Amino acid sequence: MLVAVVLTFPGVVPNVLLRLGSLTDTFLPWLGLLVPVLLGVALWRRSLLALVVVLLPAVAWVGAFGGLMRSGERADLVVVQHNVSDENADPAATARALMRPGPDLIGVEEVTPEALPAYEAAFAQRYPHHTVQGTVGLWSRHPLAEARLLDIKPGGLDADWRRGLRALARTPHGDVAVYVTHLPSLRPGPRGFDTRRRDDSARKLGAALAAEPVRRVVLIGDLNATLDDRGLRPVGDHVTGAATGFAFSWPAAAPVARIDQVMVRRGNVTAVRTLPRTGSDHLPIAARVRW
Repeated sequence: MLVAVVLTFPGVVPNVLLRLGSLTDTFLPWLGLLVPVLLGVALWRRSLLALVVVLLPAVAWVGAFGGLMRSGERADLVVVQHNVSDENADPAATARALMRPGPDLIGVEEVTPEALPAYEAAFAQRYPHHTVQGTVGLWSRHPLAEARLLDIKPGGLDADWRRGLRALARTPHGDVAVYVTHLPSLRPGPRGFDTRRRDDSARKLGAALAAEPVRRVVLIGDLNATLDDRGLRPVGDHVTGAATGFAFSWPAAAPVARIDQVMVRRGNVTAVRTLPRTGSDHLPIAARVRW
């Protein structure tokens, strides 16, 4: 019953003590693994009552995450998101991998000045329109306008911290405001799961989205948060994420959570999937958007 309650109402886990609430939100789908364990205990005890009670967390998990296993519809826009890693030894190969799904937009994070020429050369023919602001970049099939730095810097960091951009994509379906962002990482420490900088940056991003005058919006980024994480609520109030597909993207060697996101306003992300591993510690994701 406790597992069922947490799956249905994750907000009951307080975030004051060691940030356990955000930790629970991040790994919420994995609570489903407790269902077969509980089922095994019920069978071992030969308890009909226990078997019946195990249905509660099973139904709660299906209600919370069963929709993620639906197949997506056709797309008006295909978007690829990838934290390419500032330690990536082969940026050109990474760029080629990101182009394979034939996306309209490619958003990347952790682009270093040393690697930028390799990305520009690899993308140039198929994605002639691009902008790079700080360590985040956007490549597009469609013309870009109004490209600028987006200030989502949390308090306590210096001016060199530039991890957000906003641009206007002139697509066949009309103008789309495109945001590419990289929210601060979460750090374990003596106070637990430290999310303060990430949450501060998310609030600033949410304020920018609230003020965005263009009706259609695509947010691409390494948000260092799953869609269930309560710290992402200021963003989730203005854009919505994938309706289908788990697409765990981090860590690349053994993915346990999707902290790389594509979210939209005035549309739906109808499908999301991971792409093959590159030289990064994240997996790329490809999302299908339907207006």
